[in-house]
Amino acid sequence: MSSVDLNDRIPNNVDLASDRRLRRALEQWQPAFLDWWREMGPAHGAVPEVYLRTATSVDRSGWANFGYTRMPDYRWGVFLADPEPERRIAFGDHKGEPVWQRVPGEHRAALRRLIVIQGDTEPASVEQQRHLGRTCPSGYDLRNLFQINVEEGRHLWAMVYLLHAYFGRDGREEAQALLERRSGDADRPRILTAFNERTPDWLALFMFTFLTDRDGKFQLHSLAESAFDPLSRTCRFMLTEEAHHMFVGITGLTRVVQRTCEIMREHGTGDVRRFGVIDLPTFQKYLNFHFSVTLDLFGAEVSTNAAASYTGGLKGRFHETGIEDDHRLNHARYPVLRWQDGAFRKVGAPALNALNERLRDDFIADVEAGVGRINRVVRGFEVDFEITLPHVAFNRKVGAFAGMDVTPNGAVIDAGAWRRGEEDWLPSASDRAYVRSLMPEAITEPGRFANWIAPPSRGINHQPIDFEYVRLD
Repeated sequence: MSSVDLNDRIPNNVDLASDRRLRRALEQWQPAFLDWWREMGPAHGAVPEVYLRTATSVDRSGWANFGYTRMPDYRWGVFLADPEPERRIAFGDHKGEPVWQRVPGEHRAALRRLIVIQGDTEPASVEQQRHLGRTCPSGYDLRNLFQINVEEGRHLWAMVYLLHAYFGRDGREEAQALLERRSGDADRPRILTAFNERTPDWLALFMFTFLTDRDGKFQLHSLAESAFDPLSRTCRFMLTEEAHHMFVGITGLTRVVQRTCEIMREHGTGDVRRFGVIDLPTFQKYLNFHFSVTLDLFGAEVSTNAAASYTGGLKGRFHETGIEDDHRLNHARYPVLRWQDGAFRKVGAPALNALNERLRDDFIADVEAGVGRINRVVRGFEVDFEITLPHVAFNRKVGAFAGMDVTPNGAVIDAGAWRRGEEDWLPSASDRAYVRSLMPEAITEPGRFANWIAPPSRGINHQPIDFEYVRLD
């Protein structure tokens, strides 16, 4: 197994010591990264010691070692999963050939674009979340936020390593640009729209980690199938860290709903705002918004770019090798939802062109399982309310349904009706203001939790719930 050299200036398991040119390039990029972290990383007043997970190797026994670390001292670095001996390309026109250790010239621009887009999402999410530590509902939650932040920073390193190692001057320029864009900046926005949205409160954070980080899971799985082996190995290790981000999302949401249902049962009413918790209709509106925004991340339902990436071997499907077909798809069909003849209908499309739609369908099935978990909490309190996912055409800005006025139930309406119903379906300014009002300050005392969220069922790394996860100055 590949061990990580933690004593190097840049911790790594890619033998940077033997490549002086690459090592110098990354060492020159490192100060700019640290400047970005100080400017745009977590904006917490103190510099706390945080009970963080750090990798010492990429095997199962070494990737999750826990201990106290001050975040500016976190050992960001470059970690790739161990190579698979004699790995071969699993799909596309090159199926069966040995995987690539270098970038083929004809795929250089497309691969660089895939890496840049993935890399751009990592610092963007840190920027979106940078102020949330000031309103955390507990030290446990603050620790989880900081763990996500440092790992997103390390995922940026993962993509920057590929750009520096395999794409020459173009790669170095792209790596620098990743530190220059800013989430939500009018002049220098992040590449994908969802990563320019604000994350103003902790309910939005839990929705983001439940949904948008889950999109990241599916994108990383697809890139982990790549014929470009360094990209595949990079993404395989990133997936081990991404799981915790989604854990924070689903457990955070179930804890919010649990606390709301406790108050509903205790007081016999659904009018719970006067008791300082998040009412279920507002929870539903947040879900509607974040689900629709995340669906846009998958791109157009029918895409020639996705087809080209697949046939070229650059990006596969979710769990590609487990799918029973020829893995070339030249004659296969896949059902794609369309608005046709006054109704939503599934229409057969060339499977190669419908790869975005297939990945989105896989994502939705995964999200539905999480929503089922949330509803089990609601049913456990015998509350008459069901959390639902909105129709896939609701509130879309990308793809075939962009610009359509569609209700969460899937009814197509006119623009006037949409404007009249919008505040019933999406969080209004007053909804967001109410949610923020529940979070006036950080709660960091061990074992204490904000009124609007239930404690977790267990602590991190077998620690008790009242463990001191964050030591503040």
